[in-house]
Amino acid sequence: MDLVIRDARVVDGTGGPSYRADVGITDGRISEIRREGDGPRPTAARTLDAGGLALSPGFIDMHAHSDLALLRDPDHSAKAAQGVTLEVLGQDGLSYAPADDRTLAEVRRSIAGWNGDGSDIDFDWRTVGGYLDRLDRNFGGRGIAVNAAYLIPQGTVRMLAVGWDDRPATAAELEHMKELVAQGMAEGAVGMSSGLTYTPGMYAKDAELTELCRVVAAHDGYYCPHHRSYGAGALQAYEEMVRLTRDAGCALHLAHATMNFGVNKGRAPELLSLLDDALAAGADISLDTYPYTPGCTTLVAMLPSWSGEGGPESLLTRLADEATAERIRHHLEVLGSDGCHGVPIEWDSIEISGVGSPALSEYVGRTVAESARLRGEEPWVTARRVLVEDRLGTTILQHVGHEENVRQIMRHRVHTGGSDGILRGDKPHPRAYGTFPQYLGRYVRELGILSLEECVAHLTSRPAARLRLPDRGLVREGYRADLVLFDPATVAAGSTFEEPRTLPVGIPHVLIDGRFVIEEGRRTSTLAGRAVRGGGRPAA
Repeated sequence: MDLVIRDARVVDGTGGPSYRADVGITDGRISEIRREGDGPRPTAARTLDAGGLALSPGFIDMHAHSDLALLRDPDHSAKAAQGVTLEVLGQDGLSYAPADDRTLAEVRRSIAGWNGDGSDIDFDWRTVGGYLDRLDRNFGGRGIAVNAAYLIPQGTVRMLAVGWDDRPATAAELEHMKELVAQGMAEGAVGMSSGLTYTPGMYAKDAELTELCRVVAAHDGYYCPHHRSYGAGALQAYEEMVRLTRDAGCALHLAHATMNFGVNKGRAPELLSLLDDALAAGADISLDTYPYTPGCTTLVAMLPSWSGEGGPESLLTRLADEATAERIRHHLEVLGSDGCHGVPIEWDSIEISGVGSPALSEYVGRTVAESARLRGEEPWVTARRVLVEDRLGTTILQHVGHEENVRQIMRHRVHTGGSDGILRGDKPHPRAYGTFPQYLGRYVRELGILSLEECVAHLTSRPAARLRLPDRGLVREGYRADLVLFDPATVAAGSTFEEPRTLPVGIPHVLIDGRFVIEEGRRTSTLAGRAVRGGGRPAA
């Protein structure tokens, strides 16, 4: 054997009781698990004394926005230091494959607030398979920091086949989209995502989404929607996704599933009852959440959907027109825009967390309302200026969540962990650097919301099962040695809203394929990550 981890408290990912054991690794896989007192201890070329540290499967981030970060940053400690060994990319219906030259330029503009404009990236792919291959051959063929799976982004697919028009797809356009989804699934995607409060994906009606989900289901994938409302119409939006996927015969994974805004305070039990009824009726449903109350997105995402028709340049033109800008303000502040989940915007809940233009740095860390007061102007005037001068690239924190909802949803039997981590910006959401130790430290050790064994199952075997990965998510002989050693007594998120890029504590070792990516609490130079293709299929 290459390595033996001695005297570990094995939290194996099943949710069952932990136990003491030595764990041996050979050629990147777990080759032996010898429980305490079960005969001679295994030996290997190297021995690591765990000293009773918890040993668990590597954590799987079911909702990540590292699509370009993995290509530009070989360190990627934001995730590696948390014990994340696999991220699921292509989220919220917007990413960089499949694409043509026009679409790629448009999507780079539309999600610059998530990933930057990509000016430092060589976009030498146009297909899903090409993007996955690029992950494998990145950094001179050494790979990437952690493993990555990919969801086909429905908004990008619609952008490619239909454009930015708010209208039903023609029969020919729908067939084109179905072909693109089928091709992406065949090339290794694990499913399809949507961002149904983001243009242009939100222009798709249920019938169109159902047809695309049928294609996903035929390839044993799952549908991961950021659905149409987390606010005024949240329950109806959840019901819509359950109904749609049942009609399509497709597995459903609800992205960052929560109940936000004042209208949903204390209403998590209604969501969970809806899910329990659907599960009892035979639906295949899972969900992910992050253990924080504020959300994070782009400022432009708050605007009404009609304002984004035609793409980013059309939106900037509308913002420059006084009459149209006033109409946008009315939708935001009075009617409640669909971009703001049907709830009139509260500018004191919108904190600017990142800007693309250094000239706008004074706004970072303040709410729009606070900046407006300092300037002696109305909040919309401030927000409009920032949108235009930052070319729509501004990221925000939205302080609209409820702790009791967060706690109740994370207890559910189909819950998994997802950071929704946006790494860009001067003050990103601390969930990008802290989600997984936050679960283990605050919600397990401090609050007792979940037991250690149950929480680890939420973060490992459940997501692996959703991804149809037959050899990940458990500490079991024959499984890949994607492993985390952590101290249950000290593990904690270091990141805060004031210092969001602080790394966690209490996670001294992380291995991917049996290779140390974190050793003695420090990032090694190892790039053990690769693209994980649908169903665990290897690269061609």
